[in-house]
Amino acid sequence: MAKFVHIGYGNMVNTDRVNAIVSPDAAPIKRLVQSAKEEGRAVDATQGRKTKAVLVMEDGQIILSALLPETIATRNS
Repeated sequence: MAKFVHIGYGNMVNTDRVNAIVSPDAAPIKRLVQSAKEEGRAVDATQGRKTKAVLVMEDGQIILSALLPETIATRNS
């Protein structure tokens, strides 16, 4: 059975498919997000707020969240 974690504003992701939860501040992550947006692999779950966490999924999709990575990680445990 799949477990889901709340990533803010009513959005949930399957914890089995998350490879990493990282901060969007580093230049390599910014490039990763930009390329994912250009290729249509990005899902924006921020509801118009500032992106504070980037979830990298096992299939290469990127999910943007307005919650801090620490917050998402503690909800998972």
